[in-house]
Amino acid sequence: MLNQPMNRRNFLAMSGSLVVTFTLPGAASSAPARQAGPVKTVALDEVDGFLAVNADGTMTVYTGKVDLGTGIRTAFTQIAGEELDMPLNRIRIVEGDTLLTPDQGATISSISISRGGMEIRQAAATARAALIGEASKVLGVAPEQLATEDGSVMSRQDGRRVPYEKLIGDRNFSIKVNAKAPVKDPKSYKVVGKPVARVDIPEKMWGEFSFVHDFRLPGMLHARVIRPAAMGAQLLSVDDAAARRIPGFVATVRRNNFLAVVARDEWAAIRAARAVKASWSPWEGLPEKERLWDHVRATPVVRRDVTLNTGAAEEALKSAPRTLQATFDFAINTHGSLGPSCAVAEWKDGNLTCWTASQQTHELRKQVAEMLGIGRDNVRCIFIEGSGCYGRNGNEDAAADAALIAKETGQPVRVQWSREDEHVWEPKGPPTLLDYRAGLDQNGNVVSWLADAYVPEGQKVSRTTLLAADLAGLPKDPAHTGSIHQQLAIPYVFPNIRTVAHRLAETPFRPSWIRTPGRMQNNFGTEAFLDEIAHAVGADPIEFRIRHLKDKRGIEVLERVARLADWQPRTGAQRRSGTVVAGRGTAYIKYELVRTYVAAVADVEVNRRTGEIRVVRFHIAHDCGQIINPDGLKNQIEGNVIHTTSRTLLEEVQFNRSTITSRDWAGYPILRFPDIPEIAIDLIDRPTERPWGAGEPTSGVVPPAISNAVFDAVGVRLRSAPFTREKVLAALRRV
Repeated sequence: MLNQPMNRRNFLAMSGSLVVTFTLPGAASSAPARQAGPVKTVALDEVDGFLAVNADGTMTVYTGKVDLGTGIRTAFTQIAGEELDMPLNRIRIVEGDTLLTPDQGATISSISISRGGMEIRQAAATARAALIGEASKVLGVAPEQLATEDGSVMSRQDGRRVPYEKLIGDRNFSIKVNAKAPVKDPKSYKVVGKPVARVDIPEKMWGEFSFVHDFRLPGMLHARVIRPAAMGAQLLSVDDAAARRIPGFVATVRRNNFLAVVARDEWAAIRAARAVKASWSPWEGLPEKERLWDHVRATPVVRRDVTLNTGAAEEALKSAPRTLQATFDFAINTHGSLGPSCAVAEWKDGNLTCWTASQQTHELRKQVAEMLGIGRDNVRCIFIEGSGCYGRNGNEDAAADAALIAKETGQPVRVQWSREDEHVWEPKGPPTLLDYRAGLDQNGNVVSWLADAYVPEGQKVSRTTLLAADLAGLPKDPAHTGSIHQQLAIPYVFPNIRTVAHRLAETPFRPSWIRTPGRMQNNFGTEAFLDEIAHAVGADPIEFRIRHLKDKRGIEVLERVARLADWQPRTGAQRRSGTVVAGRGTAYIKYELVRTYVAAVADVEVNRRTGEIRVVRFHIAHDCGQIINPDGLKNQIEGNVIHTTSRTLLEEVQFNRSTITSRDWAGYPILRFPDIPEIAIDLIDRPTERPWGAGEPTSGVVPPAISNAVFDAVGVRLRSAPFTREKVLAALRRV
């Protein structure tokens, strides 16, 4: 039950209340890795892990999930405000602070709302019941005669009310989260399901928002890491004599192959890094770029994950009167965050505090502790928003750089990566190779479906190797990525299906998650190959998909996108004349076969002379269950379409036998504003269903919809992403 009222002095002396020092973005003081006073719980089963009612009538919500520019800060405010009837302007969100927030897992896989938000909702529902129970004693009114409104509990009988802060302000709830505490009926919602303006946008618009790049500490030094000349090179010698003559130079830090300079300002650090003469061993361990897919196919397989096995697919294929086969590949991608990674770290009294844009501060805390050889309780990671990442980019590595240098120097250190650092050294989305085979009977029915994906070995935890630990020869995690087998299994009903992920022993670069990891690549192959089958049997692509689905929600998104796009049935490529020709293509996904349905229609134009593809318009029907903020949801869908159109048409890491050569935006082009497609969206709200994620699923329909639209326009199949001009022209020459 709630703590009984007492004066603040006695309460602070006796309880485990929230009495900590922490630093907000832009603040000038440092924050301890440990709490000097009573400890705030971060337990997932405690209401106090998630919520605090303050004496001034405001409320603080604590979440281990972080807002990477996706708008979940606003959605969490809506969820908590709705459940507790608290005005949104009186709610403050604390994200990703390992000392203050519960470990809700990394901000990945589109589960911030479905997991993180629902944990907040249940904690809030438990808190509301407790507040009503306490108000019942104060007002002398039965709990069933009480309601919550405007941050207070009100009597339905006579209108008397008591504000939350009078019931528990600045004190602990001291109760477990009740998984059965009733949440509000969606029919009574006032803010959930309604468009609410993003809470972060005004400050960002006016240049007042503090990103991690803006964070400063008193006496803070600036560091630049000097990277190896080749990905696997060894550091042979260092001459820093010229660097020492640069005004502001402080020190050179070396540990094995990790080399950095430290200075009193950033420009001095940049100049000093350029002045250092470092000698590296030669290294040519990368595959030939032109033979990448031969290399992937030749890489040893450590295990095979059968993701779907129905009937006898191999036997049915052998006896099928007609067979089809195709191979698809998706290039190595970099995250391409517009702002390079940055972090600040402070080593003090045996404790390490790190300010970072990491999307997984609790995991980063564990990794940094292991790297430095100290206890987890001696490390605190505090999230401050960066420039976005959509997967594990360089943020964690910049944090590890700063942590290592801060421990070596004993002073607070800021590490700012350069554009070259980000493009070359952040971990990459691995190459994906996909083989498909299908068997058809004499009536054109699919009797066998086989898919084989060649992807790197995976692991369950959301980690990848810290670059600083690797270079310094310190404890590190293996360079594996997980979940990229997802979406190889298919949602369609065929009598014989077998899908297998062949897990490879290695991959050319340190692998990582990039938006919709694996799901996008695998669904590209699935949906493009399905279109090939539909064409082969003379079926309309949307009708063909609906015919082989039993899921009513999947059928509905396909029917709704057809209406949204005014889809006209087509049974083959349209043989159009002219230099610039138009086409339409469709694609569908049920994300991981368990959540979020998306159907798309893409309108494209193909220039036969130049090979350029222009994506003119995307139509999206989207069902993620209950919608928290329709405006924020549309933001996410639009971001998926734009980002993945860029990956589909343009993005590919370039490299030689030694290192990455696409070191800037010229070498790694991305979609520009004039090329952004129009996007029409049909949202399907299901208020009584569990909310699912939207940060990734739409990406899965973008590459196949574009590929299928190109076939509709010019009759060629594009099976290798990105769909560059050179590939389009080569395909046109073959027909």
